[in-house]
Amino acid sequence: MTNKDKKTVISNGTIITPFQILEDKAISIGEGKIIAIKDKKNMNIPAEAEVIDAAERFVVPGFIDVHVHGGGGSDTMDGKYEAIKQIANTHSRFGTTAFLPTTMTMSKDKIIESLKSVNEAFVKGTGAAEILGVHLEGPYINQERKGAQKEEDIKNPSIEEFMEFNQASGNLIRLVTIAPEIPGAMELIHWLSEHKIIASVGHSNATYEQVQESIRAGLNHVTHTFNAMKGLDHREPGVVGAALSSPELMAQIIADGIHVLPVVIKILIQTKGMENVVLMTDAIRAVSMPEGTYDLGGQEVTVTKGQARLKDGSLAGSVLTMDKAIRNLVTKVGVSLPGSIQMASFNPAKCLGVEDRKGSLKPGKDADIVILNKELKVELTMVKGEVVYRKE
Repeated sequence: MTNKDKKTVISNGTIITPFQILEDKAISIGEGKIIAIKDKKNMNIPAEAEVIDAAERFVVPGFIDVHVHGGGGSDTMDGKYEAIKQIANTHSRFGTTAFLPTTMTMSKDKIIESLKSVNEAFVKGTGAAEILGVHLEGPYINQERKGAQKEEDIKNPSIEEFMEFNQASGNLIRLVTIAPEIPGAMELIHWLSEHKIIASVGHSNATYEQVQESIRAGLNHVTHTFNAMKGLDHREPGVVGAALSSPELMAQIIADGIHVLPVVIKILIQTKGMENVVLMTDAIRAVSMPEGTYDLGGQEVTVTKGQARLKDGSLAGSVLTMDKAIRNLVTKVGVSLPGSIQMASFNPAKCLGVEDRKGSLKPGKDADIVILNKELKVELTMVKGEVVYRKE
């Protein structure tokens, strides 16, 4: 809940909007919104206001993660309100202020149970990162590109079944990962487009032409680009070729340096333009937990040396956080800090159609704000004007 009487001022930091870099400015916050960004000397600070000193730090918009399964020992598929709340709290410590809890390919009953728990958390609130909807990843994928998804629960798409899923979520599903080449996919993609739900190609063995056909049906997004999809060949461009060459497609990327090498991330950004790339984590419950063995969608995953893998060695999600993804872009890929922030904030906001209220620092928008130190690590996270994490 937002305290309507609370006033906050953030002063002395370098503000990255991310489209401008502002020095010697202050941000005033009230009723969960950014009221003004103006010169410090011209800022009228109420006596009762909390003043946050961001000297020698960066003040940036909160990060929006469109693909996150879990964190802090909990997973979306646990099907419990407490699990969703734990995920929100865990990732807010790393700058995430809004997210899409993401499902896995499991039984219909398990998916419905998890969707109901997300709706409960949406209604009750998390006290940390805000739920903007649900990302339904599976069960409508290709077995040949299943990745860490359970093969026995993979199925062909059904509009009727999807409507059951969406009803269970309280109509919160905002993004659906789908393999456009499987029977029934094109019909569902068209239906999703008509209902303003993002259709995203992923876990797919589609040809370039099949992806182009799905774009004409309304597909506009790519799930964890390069991973679990048909790669680029000079005679069959595949899903990757379509992702790189189709301006209609917004491309997710897991910037952990494990799923995709830094030089390939650089190729993606240079080809697509940073305005068409979205940072996400694909994080599992092992985030912010000790190395060891964890459950992911009913499968055993072992986390060692920052990598999560199934018994067969396949990558199984990540232990990436949004702030680490930004650090990797800056230090390993050579992307500017404002550009990296844009891919973590404004771009996902635009994808989800919430850029009018989230994704950048601008008067009138939600006060979803992160303060980073010079090492680009999170020192404070604010959601709608409320501090939900402060480094001790």
